[in-house]
Amino acid sequence: MSLGISDDQVELADSLRKWAASIGPVEAVRAAEGEAGADFAAVWAAVEEMGVAAIAVPESAGGGGGTVLDQAVALEACAHELVPGGLLGAAIGGVLTGRPGRHGVQVHPGGAVWDGGTATELLLLDDGEVTAEVGIDLSARHARVSGGTPPAAADERRRLLAVTLAAAEAAGVARWCLETAVDYAKVREQFGQRIGAFQAVKHLCAQMLETAESVTAAAWDAAAAATALDEGAGDDAQWAFAADVAQATCFDGAVEVAKSCIQVLGGIGFTYEHDAHLYLRRALTLRALVGSSDAAAERITAAAVSGVRRQVDVDLEGRDAAVRPEARATAERIASLEPADQRAALVDAGYLTPHWPAPYGLGADPTLQIVIDQELGRAGVVRPDLVIAGWAVPTILSHGTDAQRERFVRPSLLGELTWCQLFSEPGSGSDLASLRTRATRVEGGWSLTGQKVWTSVAERADWGICLARTDPDAPQHKGITYFLVDMRSAGIEVRPLREITGEALFNEVFLDEVFVPDECVVAEPGDGWRLARTTLANERVAMASARLTKSVERAVELAASRDLGAVARVQVGHQVALATVCALLGVRTTLRALGGHGPGAESSVAKLLGVRSRQDSSELVVRLQGDELALLGALGKESGDPLAADVWEQLNTRCLSIAGGTTQILRNVAGERILGLPR
Repeated sequence: MSLGISDDQVELADSLRKWAASIGPVEAVRAAEGEAGADFAAVWAAVEEMGVAAIAVPESAGGGGGTVLDQAVALEACAHELVPGGLLGAAIGGVLTGRPGRHGVQVHPGGAVWDGGTATELLLLDDGEVTAEVGIDLSARHARVSGGTPPAAADERRRLLAVTLAAAEAAGVARWCLETAVDYAKVREQFGQRIGAFQAVKHLCAQMLETAESVTAAAWDAAAAATALDEGAGDDAQWAFAADVAQATCFDGAVEVAKSCIQVLGGIGFTYEHDAHLYLRRALTLRALVGSSDAAAERITAAAVSGVRRQVDVDLEGRDAAVRPEARATAERIASLEPADQRAALVDAGYLTPHWPAPYGLGADPTLQIVIDQELGRAGVVRPDLVIAGWAVPTILSHGTDAQRERFVRPSLLGELTWCQLFSEPGSGSDLASLRTRATRVEGGWSLTGQKVWTSVAERADWGICLARTDPDAPQHKGITYFLVDMRSAGIEVRPLREITGEALFNEVFLDEVFVPDECVVAEPGDGWRLARTTLANERVAMASARLTKSVERAVELAASRDLGAVARVQVGHQVALATVCALLGVRTTLRALGGHGPGAESSVAKLLGVRSRQDSSELVVRLQGDELALLGALGKESGDPLAADVWEQLNTRCLSIAGGTTQILRNVAGERILGLPR
């Protein structure tokens, strides 16, 4: 997906990619190899004619009058095609000076002059002689400064802007590398099949997708923060935080994706004739120019300790004006009730599940959903978690009978019914199509026999949603039926499973000729697989936020209260950056929904990255406390010992890469359904 989200920005990126490809950028790069004085004049003439480097320069000065975010979208598109000749330096200089020009910019005192070898105007922090060099990035001519007197400090705005716009280029590089690797994996054959069908290659491409989406989200947010500041809606601390997250994420990420691209390409990717090494060279150079990701991570820790968190506001562009007064009044009315009465009031108002259809919700569009979230949050009303009912009830709403809806929906919303999920089996976890629990026809219904496992809250559930095989002769995906099972029925035995935390949150459930009446079959026999994979068409749109997760906040707390040392503070900062990126992926999904678009790839990789964030941060929290772990007494989050709670969290998060589809299976899904790799 493009760095931009709005239709205008997506269209800008698409048109610029096509234009950039048409001017022969890679050919120009190869033709100028080894020429320190190469100025890529023909390419620059085309860039000037299009006004690409001056998109964020005021119209009164001959620019496009756009925002920093618009400029970043353009840079990403041009980096995707490896446009040479100083576009990045010119864009930075244009924003800083407010006028178009072929600028070279020295960002760090004593450091390289970005695009100084092709510039006609230099923005230097120190005086001295400038000499163009051929670096490893063959598409640029940066310059060195010799002599002169460096100033005491860098210009902070210049640094932040440079990181922000360079991150956009890193996003374009990562996107090209991902697309190139995937396209090759779809057609290259080895051992009698296309290499994209091999799980190792598929997983590598899926990991490239995760990284590329992270780079894109962080680059977008840095540019959005800069734009908000320019428009009077942001502040310096927010831009600095967003830029540091981009520095900690984008440049290492682009290098990793470029290296993985060469790995997927194999021998051809290692040749000089293939373009992959040109993108790796650009990524390595961008990383060198902006500086250490660890330095950015240490600044992130310092900012987080001082209370800074990334605050992302969603601009509803006035679409909320008509609905906000009623939403605010309703939220305030619910907040005024006794806590015990608030749930019923939420249900009656349709505010517990506003995305569900009436009478159980409001059939709310994305704007109304976000406004209701905002107003409930403002009033201090916390929605109760529906847990498994949040999966069961939408299926009943979409595919059940009127009688089933009348019987189950409202009681579930009110918390009068607790649900569990009877899907996984000892021999079929993620592979639900291979389940063996059988349902045989009996008078008035079905008799279910089999074993389910990993079933949360089965010991106290009133009802379970259950998949069972009703036609053993049908293909795997065809003979499965979706049942609603009364967990008090004869023939059900629930056995707790003790997990690595020492607690028993999961259960085994044994079904021995359990009778399920026909009125508890959802849809038709044989429809179970389809029902298990579908939810309501009107998906839930969450209010955009960039809050840190529990373990990351705990790591920040330890950084504030202990002398951790530089290495540990860097580790904390990287976890803050990753958690922020995970939240930003959700923000981008929300904004797409507001624009009337379906979710992009970021929504599909959010779970993969979110799991990594929660597991890594919870492990870091324990590691930061040194050998105290060896002396830990009773384990348990309720023990009152903070370390005991931290260890419990570390152990408990190990399930996240297994539950709801293992990380490995989800990478297969991402590879096949998002990237289009062969099965």
